[in-house]
Amino acid sequence: MSREGSSASRWRGRLLVLLAAVLWSLSGAFTKILTGSEGLAATLGLNDPPPAPLLIAFFRTFFAALFFLPWLGAVRIRFRLPMLFMVLSFTAMNATFVSAMVIGTAANAIVLQYTAPLWLYLAGIWWLKESPDRRSTTALILAMTGVAIIVVDACIYATSDILWGILLGLASGLAYAGVVFFLRVLRDEPGQWLTVQNHLCAALFLSPLLFWLPWPTWSQIGFLAIYGVVQMGIPYMLLSRGLRTVSASEAGTLTLLEPILNPLWTYLAVGEVPATATFLGGAMILCGLAWRYLPAFRQSLRSSGADSAAAN
Repeated sequence: MSREGSSASRWRGRLLVLLAAVLWSLSGAFTKILTGSEGLAATLGLNDPPPAPLLIAFFRTFFAALFFLPWLGAVRIRFRLPMLFMVLSFTAMNATFVSAMVIGTAANAIVLQYTAPLWLYLAGIWWLKESPDRRSTTALILAMTGVAIIVVDACIYATSDILWGILLGLASGLAYAGVVFFLRVLRDEPGQWLTVQNHLCAALFLSPLLFWLPWPTWSQIGFLAIYGVVQMGIPYMLLSRGLRTVSASEAGTLTLLEPILNPLWTYLAVGEVPATATFLGGAMILCGLAWRYLPAFRQSLRSSGADSAAAN
């Protein structure tokens, strides 16, 4: 491939990653349309009655898993013990994240889930004895200050539901860190196989709830099918293709668009307005993550620019 073609493919990869982030950011809007009482929730009538949070978590992963099955093709399939911990982490992440959005606000849920890289950094220092670096430590301080602002505000001013939503959001961030950790452990395994496992097993582990909780209506199930495919299935496919030419660190920076857009779509869909503390705390969390990934992102852009200049 020529340098010009390499630069063009890298920019196409970035666009694919950004589009994946946009589709991921729809989770709050989809969830609140099913469980809220204003805006599109009232207009579409899909909230009568609102499905249980864990049933939403089940159906969105179930339909995403169906979307992913054709991906497998001739991919090598084998089972390893770390895969069990990976799918358990993914199941916990899915369940706590959806519950956090239903019980609390979508903005709190998404920004707190994005604390995952910071938990991984701490785990690397404590368990793997990795040496801390100044940039990552600064990012950690910024982000943890943001988390503290959100939690303290909820303890003082918010309702118990909001506080529970925040705790579930933090739990989803920890579970997300577990998913990323075990994906690293299993990095030699085919990505398609790991993705199918995560979504299929997450649905399987939650399936007993179908015998205990009231089923959604058929119209709600149809909406959940769209939810699973559009918000989970297609973005993973776009990301996997984007990662062919975009580094993981650059993709991590680009996907910071998700927690920025998520509250916006939720506001447009159902009128949910995040608290001032969420804006302030969330901004600090995102600034911390941006500070952590900025050098790799700049280096990738310089590399792309160098390729383009050499081609001309």
